[in-house]
Order: sequence, then structure tokens, then C-alpha cells
Amino acid sequence: MVRLGFIVGLIALIGVLLSGLAAYRVHDQELALDGIALARAIDVHASLVQDRLTERELLARVASGLFKAPSTVKANMLQPLRSAIYAFKTDFVVAAWIARLRPNELTAAEAELKAAGFTNPQIRDFDDQPLDIKALDKPINVLMDVEPRNPETLNIPGRAFDRHSVVGPMLAQAMAEAKPVASDPIPLLRINGPVGVVLAAPVFPEGASEPAGFVTFSYELSSLMLTNDDSSLFAVALKDPRDSNDEFTANEQGVVTSRAVRQNGPAPSMVRTVTFGGRDWSLDYYAKSNATVRAQQTATIVAAIGLALTGIVCGLFGYVAYNNLRLSREIEVRIGFERRLTAVIDELNHRVKNILAVIQSIVTRTLRHGADIDVARELLIGRIHAMSNVVTLLSESQWQGVKLKGLFESRSIPHADRIAVNGPDITVSARAAQSLSLLFFELASHSDEGLSLVGKHPHIVANWEVTGEDQDTVFHFRWEEFNTSEATRRVDSDFGLILLDRVAPEALGGTAKRYFTDVSYVYELTAPMDTVVDMTERDRTEQFSAPVRPAKK
Repeated sequence: MVRLGFIVGLIALIGVLLSGLAAYRVHDQELALDGIALARAIDVHASLVQDRLTERELLARVASGLFKAPSTVKANMLQPLRSAIYAFKTDFVVAAWIARLRPNELTAAEAELKAAGFTNPQIRDFDDQPLDIKALDKPINVLMDVEPRNPETLNIPGRAFDRHSVVGPMLAQAMAEAKPVASDPIPLLRINGPVGVVLAAPVFPEGASEPAGFVTFSYELSSLMLTNDDSSLFAVALKDPRDSNDEFTANEQGVVTSRAVRQNGPAPSMVRTVTFGGRDWSLDYYAKSNATVRAQQTATIVAAIGLALTGIVCGLFGYVAYNNLRLSREIEVRIGFERRLTAVIDELNHRVKNILAVIQSIVTRTLRHGADIDVARELLIGRIHAMSNVVTLLSESQWQGVKLKGLFESRSIPHADRIAVNGPDITVSARAAQSLSLLFFELASHSDEGLSLVGKHPHIVANWEVTGEDQDTVFHFRWEEFNTSEATRRVDSDFGLILLDRVAPEALGGTAKRYFTDVSYVYELTAPMDTVVDMTERDRTEQFSAPVRPAKK
């Protein structure tokens, strides 16, 4: 089990390491793929915005090039350009002609505006405030024509934009640089109008160094630079060219608002620069989803799947290995049981043969030629009964020996009630038990011949003791029949004499002697304790009787 647990733990450790490695790789790959996808989408968007801006700037250049010796006081200067403008692009908010008029041309310009049907033909300031024409001593930039003409744009012509904070400097820069110039983001048409930029292209008459006016196009900022679909990976914002701490963003309806860049807020994922109207515009791109969090979630899922698979593999492996181990142990137990059974049978055969040999000897010696049949039959039955009794006692103790006092029970020897037993209750070996059981029977069976000299049956004392220590321990047994004599005691049979004098002492590795005193018959047996107990035989029997256990894995 320890080895199986170690293997399962090793597999689990490897599975956890592989799951962690897979999660780490997936995390890095997800971050890399998200970064590549986001960078590609941003590059595509920035390229599309740049193409759109280039087209609008080209439109302004083409429009300015179509003017030939324009008359600055005319109010329908865009009439020749209308078909060309709409054919080229139609997403501008307002296209306008801003004429650069000298003070002496302002009166004629007002008459032209009135004749063109504009609602307020008066030359005025950009905020519709009156303008003191007589105080002017240099040319001013006046809006003379617009496209499209609708109720919202008809009141715009007549305004002068020189003092406008955004348009005025833009026109001055376009005149100085002689190329299209874009304005800062401003509300278009009205104060709360859509936020956009104005692109002004100067118109120079042939051979002139000063422009006759400007063709301008106004574009909403959302459609020009901030357009983006809902399924895109990012949101785009335009850095305010006047304040780096502000930026413009557009919502889903295209409404552009300005917001302050938070100092502790998320930094832009990427920044791209586009060119429009002679200036650079910075576009900030913010990822809509947190790539790091998404990569962590994906890595967590991969790690969970890896751990689950590891658990399943460990469980299946442990289940199969445990079943195989259990089956192997059952087989080992069965093999061990069969081996033990074989050994027990062999041992039993050996002991049965010994017992049969003893019984054969008993029968042969008891029923010798010329013996009294009645006496022989009685002795034979008693001796076999004694053998049977000791075998029963050994079987009950699984052949691990017999208590010495148990051999004096009434079922094993006759006249047990007349025997006084005294001695330590030691356990003798199977071999010693068989010899002592027959010995006690022979002694007891010959003690009942008539009465003693005092008119009573003999009183018997069986006494034993153990003396010495360790290897020198000796077993002493003494059998004494009181109130008896050689004349009153039954004469021992030939088998009895052989058993008393030779078989029992030799079986126990000791010596014996028998004799009569004035009042008793004595039998003494001395043997080493090693043969009486026979630890070798007991250990072997315990090994046979112990339950079979599988070897440790």
C-alpha cells in the first residue's frame, strides 16, 4: 500500500505540474494572441482613418484647383464645384467659399449675398455681431457661399472669421503655408452642434502671391477619426491637440464629447499618429476587454481541466492497481494457505504414523502369545483410551502441548479420584504428552490389585517439580503409592515394564527408576526440561496454526 500510495502521489504531482505548465503556457499564448489581434485591428483602423483623411485632403486640393480667376464678391462660387464635390465625397457637413475681401469690396459683397437669397446678407463678425466696415483698413475673410444650402446654413454667409479663435488662425496658417490646413476640433454650425474639424485649402489666382479666398470642408470628428464598430476589440479616442490632458470620444450614436484623462486610469493599449491638414493627430486605443484577466480565466479553466483529468487518472490507476494488489494478495494468501495446509497434512501424517506405530506396539505387546485374554482386552482398551484422550487434548490446543494436570483427568486414567496431584501446571509437548499419558495409565492401572495391609486401597501421590535455570532446567516426577507392597500390587506387564523403564525415559531424554519402600511403591522420572517442553516442536506447530498473512509490499 505504501508503494501504491507513493506511485499515485507521484502521478498526481506530475499531473499537477503538467496542469500548471499548460495553464502557464495558455496564459502566455492568450496574452500574445490577444496582443497580436489587438495590434492588427488597431493598425487596420489607423490605416483606414489615414486613407479617409488623405481622401478628404485630396478633395480640398482638387476643389481649390478648380477655381480659375475667381471673382471674390460673387455669392455662388461653389456652383461649378457642386457636381464634382458630391461625386467625390458627400460626408462633409458644410462646404464653404470664404473670400478674402478688401474694405472697398464689402458693399458689393453685401449686395451679392442679398441677391443670392441668403437670409442675412450683412457683413458681420463670426458671432453675428455688427462689424464696423469703415474702420477696416485691410482685407478680411468673409464666407460668401455654402453647400448644402438649407435653413440651417442660409444665415451663415456674410460672417467674417478673422477674429474667430480657431478658424482665424487656421486661415492665416493656410495662407502662409499655401496648402490645406485643418483646424482644432470645434462645434460645427452652432455652439452646441456636432464636434468636428474644418479643412481650409487656399485658392491662388494665377500668378498671385496672395490667395483670393479659401475652399473649406467641415467634417464631424466621429465619422472622420473615431468611427468604430460595436464588435471591435478596442475603443478609440482623439488626443486634444490643445491640451494633452483631454481627449475626444464618440458614443454609439456618434456624439463626440471631451473628457479628462485620468492620472490613475488605464493607460492606452496603443497610440497611433495620423496626418491631416498639415498636422499630426494622436489616436489613443483602449482595449475593451482586459486581456490579462481573460488570459487568467482561460488558464484557470485549463488548470482545472488538467487537475480534473489528473484526479481521474489517479483514481483509475489507484482503483486498478489496488484491485490488482488485492487480487495478488489473495493469490499469495491462497498459495500460502495451500503451502501451510500441505505442511500441516505432512505433519499430521507424521504424527498419525507415530500414533499408529505406538498403537501397533501397544496391541502387539498387550496381546502377546499366552496372555490372559480378559486382562489383555482391559489393558488394550485402557491404553488406547489413554492415547485417544491425549490426542483429543492436543487437538484442542492445536498440537501446541497439553497441561500436565490435564493428563490426570478421570477420562484418561483409572482411579483418578485416588490420586493427589501436586506440582506446577506446566505445558508439555505433544511427544511428551503421549509418553506421559501412557505412563500414568500404566502406573494407575496396576494400583488396584486388592486392598493394602491396612484394608484400604492405596493412596497415590503424583508430584513433580522443576529445578535449575536456563539450559540446566530439570523436570523431576515422582509417583508414590502408599499402603501397598510388592505382595499387594499387581505385577507390571511386559509392555508396562518396557514403557516405565525404557520407552518413557528415552522419549523424554531422561532416566527412571522404580522401587518399593516399607509402605509404598515409588516410580521416579528425571528428564531435561528442553525435551519435556520441546520448544522446537511448539514453534513449528504455532507456525502451522498461525493465520496466513500476505507479504508486505
